[in-house]
This record gives sequence, structure tokens and C-alpha cells, in this order.
Amino acid sequence: MTDLSEDVEVDVTEPRRGAHGAEAMSHSGPAMKVAGYAAMVVVFLVIAVPLYWIVITSFKKQPDIYTQPAEWWPKHFTTKPYSDATTQIAFWDYFRNSVIITSILSVTKIVLGVLSAYALSLLRFPGRNLLFMIVIAALMVPNQITVISNYALVSQLGWRNTYQGIIIPLAGVAFGTFLMRNQFLSVPGEIIEAARLDGAGPLKMLWRVVLPMSWPTLIAFAIITVVNEWNEYLWPFLMSDDQRTGTLPIGLTFLQNNDGISQWAPIMAATVLAMLPVLILFLALQRHMIKGLTAGAVKG
Repeated sequence: MTDLSEDVEVDVTEPRRGAHGAEAMSHSGPAMKVAGYAAMVVVFLVIAVPLYWIVITSFKKQPDIYTQPAEWWPKHFTTKPYSDATTQIAFWDYFRNSVIITSILSVTKIVLGVLSAYALSLLRFPGRNLLFMIVIAALMVPNQITVISNYALVSQLGWRNTYQGIIIPLAGVAFGTFLMRNQFLSVPGEIIEAARLDGAGPLKMLWRVVLPMSWPTLIAFAIITVVNEWNEYLWPFLMSDDQRTGTLPIGLTFLQNNDGISQWAPIMAATVLAMLPVLILFLALQRHMIKGLTAGAVKG
């Protein structure tokens, strides 16, 4: 009889504990939701307020920038900073250089990244794993470490103030190789084997089978590459002396140092003009980018 009563007592109390746990979770649900929304608002403000200030400052007159307290809307609205930004420096020459260098670098990195990732994921050859480990090791090395050696080599070749002097040292594709390799490995093996049985060669399999199933990741890789190359500053700054090969970030530096005075309204106007191309690209392709970065995170 003692054993039976103890069993009954256990059976009765266990559901009560479960009910208390469910009740606690139901009470913590709204609190967690509020905390999540609060964190989202904080992140939005941290990102949006500086961008808003840049845009607003680009429409202010110089004296209005230094007023106390700060003006969150221009008292004297003007578009003169934009004309100053495009006339005080050779803005369109810098813009042209950015387009050329970014386009060549992006295409080169995307092509090399796709080909190397395909070879490391779906082709069989000796030393493949060792080569991939070298690629991973390259990801761990900051670009700043190689600046001195690259600068000495490029200077000896006489490539300063040339496009090739800027492009070739930046053409490494370690990140793209790593990203696309993971995507190619997620392609079902049955599809790869079926394509091989149908007589598809390596290039045909890549173009007809693997890439069509990897467009989101490829678009994400392309957007990240374009944005990084468009915003690249250190290496072009070391390689360029003027508007012949300098990019937009270099032009902004010369605008800031123009006449020894920081004219913040033209600088902010030039910053807005420099942001627009990559911002438009990102807004147009953001869905594909998010899908590509989260590919493989959920399996169903």
C-alpha cells in the first residue's frame, strides 16, 4: 500500500510542475518580445541616425553645421554643397576610376571564386584538402599585414598610379572560394551523379546544374564583393597620387584637405553621392542576398 500511494503522489505532482513551467513561459513570452523589439529599435537608431545626419548635413550651409544645439533639420536649405563637391575636386574622374576598378575586381573575384570553389568541392585531384586549408589560412591573414611587401613589389614593377597596380594585389578570392564551396557542397549528390551519367563534363555541369541551384549565394557573394571593392581605401590611397587612378574614397580625402579647411557640407554631399550606387544595388538585390547568406541554415 505504501508503494502505491507514493506512485500516485508522483503522478499527481508531475503535471502540476509542467503547468507551472508552461505558465512561467507564457509570462516570459511578452517580456522577451518587448526586449526583442527594444533591441531592434536600438540597432536601427545606431545605424539610421548617422546616415540621417550625413544626408541632412549635405543640405546645410557651413555656419549652420556648428550651431549649438544641433539642428536636426536645415534652417537654410541649400544644394550648393553638391555642386561644390563635384567642382572642388575632379569628382567624376574619381567616380569613373571607382567604376572601372570595382567592375574589373568584382568580375575577376566572382569568376575565380566560382571556379576555385567548384574545383575544391566537386572535382577530385591530389592535394585538394591541403589547398583548401591554405585558402582558409588566407582568410585569417589581414590585408594590412601584406601591405608593405605588396607596396615594395608594385613599386619595383613601376605600377604605381596604374589600374593594374591597384587591381592585381586585391584580386584574392579566399572568402568567395569558402562561401561558394559550402554552397556547392550542399547540392544533392544524386543530382551530380545523374548529370555525370548523362555525360555532362565539368564545365557543363557547373553552368547547367550547379550554378542554377546556387544563384542566391552567388548574388550575395557578388553584392559583398562590389560593396567591399567600392569602399576600398587603404591600398588605392597608397597606389594613387591624383585623379588619374584614384577612387572615390581618395577623392573624399582630397576634398577634406582642400585649402586646409574641412568643408563638411561638401564632404557629406560627396559621401551621399558615393553611397548611392551601392545603396541602390543593395536595395535591388537584398532579398537574394539574405536568401544566399541563410542558405543551408534550415533544412526541411
